[in-house]
Amino acid sequence: MKGKFNSYTGSFLFALNVFILFLLLFDNKLLVPLWLKPFGRMHPLILHFPIVLLFLSMLMEFFRFKKAYSAQEFYQKFTTVLLLVGLLSSGITVIMGLFLAKEEGYNAGVLTWHKWTGAAVFFVASLIYACRNSNWYNAFFAKGGAMVTTLCLIVSGHFGATLTHGDNFIWQPVMASRPIVVPLEEAIVFEHVIKPVFEKKCTDCHNPEKLKGKLILTDSASILKGGKTGRLFVAGKPELSLLLKRVHLPLEDKKHMPPSSKAQLSQDEIRLLNLWIKGDARFSQKVVSLPLEDSLRLLATALINPDKSREEIFLFAAANEKTLRKLNTNYRVISPLAKGSPALTVNIYNKDAYTARTLDELGDVKLQIVSLELNKMPVKDSELKIIARFENLRRLDLNFTDITGKGLAALASLQHLKSLSLSGTKVNYADLNQYLPSFKSLNTVAVWDTELSVAEVQQLQTANKNIRFLAGFRDDGSHPIRLNKPRVKNKEVVFTDSLPLQLFHPVKNVEIRFTTDGSEPDSITSPVYKGETILKESTVIRARAYKQGWLSSDVALLNLYRSAHKPDSIILRSRLSRVHPANGAQTFFDHQLGTFNANSPAWANNWAGFIKNDMELLLEFKTTKKITSVALNTLIEPETSIFPPSSIEIWGGTSPGKLELIARIKPALPKTYRKPFIELIDCTFKPQNISCLKIIAKPVMKMPDWHKSKDKPALLLIDEIFIN
Repeated sequence: MKGKFNSYTGSFLFALNVFILFLLLFDNKLLVPLWLKPFGRMHPLILHFPIVLLFLSMLMEFFRFKKAYSAQEFYQKFTTVLLLVGLLSSGITVIMGLFLAKEEGYNAGVLTWHKWTGAAVFFVASLIYACRNSNWYNAFFAKGGAMVTTLCLIVSGHFGATLTHGDNFIWQPVMASRPIVVPLEEAIVFEHVIKPVFEKKCTDCHNPEKLKGKLILTDSASILKGGKTGRLFVAGKPELSLLLKRVHLPLEDKKHMPPSSKAQLSQDEIRLLNLWIKGDARFSQKVVSLPLEDSLRLLATALINPDKSREEIFLFAAANEKTLRKLNTNYRVISPLAKGSPALTVNIYNKDAYTARTLDELGDVKLQIVSLELNKMPVKDSELKIIARFENLRRLDLNFTDITGKGLAALASLQHLKSLSLSGTKVNYADLNQYLPSFKSLNTVAVWDTELSVAEVQQLQTANKNIRFLAGFRDDGSHPIRLNKPRVKNKEVVFTDSLPLQLFHPVKNVEIRFTTDGSEPDSITSPVYKGETILKESTVIRARAYKQGWLSSDVALLNLYRSAHKPDSIILRSRLSRVHPANGAQTFFDHQLGTFNANSPAWANNWAGFIKNDMELLLEFKTTKKITSVALNTLIEPETSIFPPSSIEIWGGTSPGKLELIARIKPALPKTYRKPFIELIDCTFKPQNISCLKIIAKPVMKMPDWHKSKDKPALLLIDEIFIN
């Protein structure tokens, strides 16, 4: 019986090794059926069991030939059984892990290392089990095998922890607790204030090695790109931003972020994100470029250089925590002015949700409110009477609200008010001259973009020497500034039939001139954008902004793509690059455009890569389509061996078995190193009635002599295919 058991056990372990090796070698072609996915998801549930068993069995194997244990029959049998059970459970765990790895959310780098080191644990332990009863097997091999297996266990566990918790998980609390060491004058809002919030609370799950929701929060380009659900935020509109919506969901909601099992964002952190998005979410803006009394600047200064944040001692009691939780909503953020301070700052956004009640509900914390931000809210003069109840208010932002100078009379009772922002409102000289002397503590008033002239601001300054008036930039033509580039306002840049072109510039009264023929726009002959242009074909827009007294902007290159037909069936007959698998065959028609740099993990999900083998795509339509062109959107980056296809073939017909060659082109290849660029390669042909289409793109098999990797194959990257 013992011989049969050993025979069966050996055969089963051998079969298990072969099966795991098969799964590893043919990983790219592995498709896990839906009913097997729960089995794969049990991997993290049971993996600790074989780890413990294998570690104990390797410890006992290490001392197996020691004189004190070699003669003990129980020790020898127990070690054998322990190793066998550990092997069987680890084999099952490896299979579960390979199934789980086929799901979204994991990138190739760390995942590949984790798979192979995890499998190595099983392979090495299996080899030890198969050889441990051989005559030649001695203490040297036992100790060596035990150490190799243990090393593989540690390395595999390290990569597994990185996948689960993110890079630098162990030391992250220590690193996060360190103060930001940077001079305030050099501090960047995103780099030194916002990014640390993501690193502390978000990047465990949203990093290049763990792509939960296809979202990466480790760099600005990835944050702008967003994730599977869409863009992370709408610059200037926190009320429409997915990031803040998820943060404000109830903790028990499965879409709440961070998950309930993770450390939650503090109210200060939520407020920082809200203020950053509300301020157009700029990535290169310096802290000191913000207005002195700006909420984001005050919070950032307190974080970066607490000595420069003006702390004030408040004598009133702190508000009730339960009350604060009730008042915090997805359109109103209330947070302490500083850690441990009873003073509160209130930021209200989402003008569609705003009513007078939004302010009236703050009655329970009226004594604690020292800062109130109502920027761009539809606040009326009548509502200033509610604000007047906040007797300890120090800072009030009414920029771009609907108030007039008459309403300021209601605020005169605010004896502690130091900063008042009235930019973009309908205040005038007469009202300010009448009411400002009533404010005893006021030292800063912002009045830029109002009806006040330069002379009137100067008169107010002369009459109120204790108040500093901020009038903003006045364009007198003596110091011309270069305009920034125009932008596309269209939410989608891929359209089916036609698209009204929407160009935008943040500076008022700017003239935008553009071209669609590839020429550079100028200020005389190029058409002026008036919002009347309708695009009916894929178009490259070159646009430039002009305004008297300003330097013209650089040329903005804007791509808009027409994609009239989407196939009903997509079959990719080629093997994708392991580094650039993208979203498989669906990549080419998901309207998710890639950008630079393709080799950065941030963009790996958008670009489908092919190297050494052709891209062959078979497309079928339920009804016959009249097709005149097929265009491939490709990335070209000679420095990293990314080239356009050497040739493209288009085959069409009524069925897969009846296809004829209808077009073949050979795109021009780079002749020297140059900056990376995206090129739409268009294959046009006579109109064809087609229900089946085959597209073949051949990568460059030998790069030219001028390239540092000459004679080696180039990488072909494609993110979208447009059929018209």
